[in-house]
Amino acid sequence: MSTPFPMPDLVRLPAGEFMMGESADDKFANDTERPAHQVCLAQDIAVGRYPVTVDEFCAFRPEHAEGDAPMLPAVNVTWHDAVAYTQWLSHETGHKFRLLSEAEWEYACRAGSGTPFACGSEINTVYANFLYHENGRRIGLGHRTSVGSYPANGFGLYDLHGNVGEWVADVWHQSYEAAPADGSAWMNGGEPAQRVVRGGAWDYLPRLLRSSWRDHLPAFAQRDNLGFRIATNDLTPHIP
Repeated sequence: MSTPFPMPDLVRLPAGEFMMGESADDKFANDTERPAHQVCLAQDIAVGRYPVTVDEFCAFRPEHAEGDAPMLPAVNVTWHDAVAYTQWLSHETGHKFRLLSEAEWEYACRAGSGTPFACGSEINTVYANFLYHENGRRIGLGHRTSVGSYPANGFGLYDLHGNVGEWVADVWHQSYEAAPADGSAWMNGGEPAQRVVRGGAWDYLPRLLRSSWRDHLPAFAQRDNLGFRIATNDLTPHIP
């Protein structure tokens, strides 16, 4: 697909099943991550290899983040801004783009792992951009880094742990009671004015980078540590 603007790099996310929510022996798990439940994603999808970058987002909104380096993840975007970008990209390319569902996001982050982090039971600053040790000691850089600066996970995806948190499509629910089992976005019930945030960020503790960690913010919130990633069901036949 040829476009006259920066197009996010896409990776095929294979269909599969996984256990969503609290990881075994995870001392930092909380009730918002329970009950752990089996989710089946029946079809491959294509997802952004990285969070959407400044360069990519500015193709849609040129006045955004003037002076930011182009390969930094775009931040200070509301949930509505993120959805608007996917709609613009859909119009420009003729393919339907969207935000990931929360289940798709966690499946992408885990990359086949069942541990608190895709890299194991613990994480360090070799694997992700975060600021504090669990004891409160500062060990990180204290700012965003260019996408892809840390190792990819088993699916070839970057920055799912740390750097910036990511908006996903779902309405916030306080637990996983009655959550969908098919990987779709959970849009009924809950708190529609609040949207789910996943992934942790550059100014976080490790416990907030865990694969199962989840939080929420008002859909109009903007943060300097919060961006988003895209997905599509249209382009999987064209991605190895």
